[in-house]
Amino acid sequence: MKKMERLAMEQLNKWKIKKNKKPLIIRGARQVGKTWLMKNFGQKTYDHVVYINFDNNQQMKDLFEANMKIERIITGLELYSGNKIDPENTLLIFDEIQEVPKALTALKYFNENAPEYQIICAGSLLGVALHQGTSFPVGKVEFLDLYPLSFTEFMKAMGKEQFFELIEKGDYELANTFKQEYIDLLKYYYFVGGMPEVVVNFVNNQDFNEAREIQKRILTAYEQDFSKHAPNEVIPRIRMLWNNIPSQLTKENKKFIYGLIKEGSRAKDYEMAMLWLTDCGLVHKVQRVTTPGLPLKAYEDLKAFKLFILDVGLLSCMVRLNQTVLLDGNDLFKEFKGALTEQYVLQQLKTLEGIETYYWTNDRGSAEIDFLVDNGSDVFPIEVKAETNLKAKSLKTYYEKFSPEISIRTSMMDYKKEEWLINLPLWAINTLQMKLSYI
Repeated sequence: MKKMERLAMEQLNKWKIKKNKKPLIIRGARQVGKTWLMKNFGQKTYDHVVYINFDNNQQMKDLFEANMKIERIITGLELYSGNKIDPENTLLIFDEIQEVPKALTALKYFNENAPEYQIICAGSLLGVALHQGTSFPVGKVEFLDLYPLSFTEFMKAMGKEQFFELIEKGDYELANTFKQEYIDLLKYYYFVGGMPEVVVNFVNNQDFNEAREIQKRILTAYEQDFSKHAPNEVIPRIRMLWNNIPSQLTKENKKFIYGLIKEGSRAKDYEMAMLWLTDCGLVHKVQRVTTPGLPLKAYEDLKAFKLFILDVGLLSCMVRLNQTVLLDGNDLFKEFKGALTEQYVLQQLKTLEGIETYYWTNDRGSAEIDFLVDNGSDVFPIEVKAETNLKAKSLKTYYEKFSPEISIRTSMMDYKKEEWLINLPLWAINTLQMKLSYI
């Protein structure tokens, strides 16, 4: 198998060569590949790696409980790992750091008193840990968010790197010659998704049934996490909210409605459940904005939002998508009222650095823009079309009202740049960042 590549490796390399780097925390849901990424990075770029897993690790709890003297902590880590720690050539990896809150606090003291030590940490439930009164080293750490493999990373894993390079170069004429290849890869991605274990298995075996079995195991593990880590009184609501997302995404209007979880439900009933799922990285909340001004966050409508989960493959598993749909032309992209396609696009947008994602509807609700992205200097509307019927009524309404510099429509149609509109094929959505930087 071609080795799995993660684009986050570039960010880690940039972190390594920084003069005044702080301890780095990798955030992300369970099973998105945080441990693999840290170990792989350490093996490739350092002489020595000291890996400590804090899960069920009483010795480490005791070590960090005593006091925050860095010398004593380093000696303890050396004794525990059996390795001498030379700060210049050793990478310290703290995994599941949220299990030992005092280790999180210690990062502040490493940064202030011993910045020569190079530390990378990961935690799946970091946000959750913070709600339990953990003293967090604000301003003393850096962050990197890790998500499931993007479609770009999936293409590379499938040995189709040249296909991505083609669209990266903007050679759409040649890319269109191989359009069916891109569409087939995209269909596989809708089904397989980007969870590393599923992708590795699929690349090796090309077996859709096995991919599904692994996805089911991952979903079961998430359900078990609810029981293990969440407060007892919130667990049933987390489950109900989580399992309700697919049906809400298949509505015509994808705005999330609490009353559909259970009759009479209100926002305050599910506040903690929502917080728990978003903090774990299992759910992406996309807020509505009333006006597309900068920054978009200032125009949030806190009462209206759409909810997506972390991975399109897991969503297709939750809705029991049958693999035979892969054979039905391009029908897959329209399944469940285009829910999979909107999930796919949002998932790709999340992996683009420095981009915030929202959506817009007019006050009457007669026009909706699926996503608005804010790159810090401009706001760009993105309309997602799962079909080849490209009547862009909402986009036209938005354009006439707000005159954006450029509008993006992503669909199954070929690349085309018009006066005010770029049609970007769904299989090329990962080049959006480059497109926006040229405008």
